[in-house]
Amino acid sequence: MGFNKISEFENLNIQEIDTNIFKLKKEILDLQIQKSTKQSIKNHHFKHKKHKIAQLLTLKTQKNT
Repeated sequence: MGFNKISEFENLNIQEIDTNIFKLKKEILDLQIQKSTKQSIKNHHFKHKKHKIAQLLTLKTQKNT
């Protein structure tokens, strides 16, 4: 599972970007809950989801200006 390219998200509008950011933040919260309850998770998923959020926020900023 490699990092996504920002070009994969360029065709999204602002509302879709916000929806994706919300979903990713929820997934990170779910991963944190799983980690705190000692369930087996793969730690690299945190990094990938945070990276994707950063890409979406950058794209959102570019589209707003």
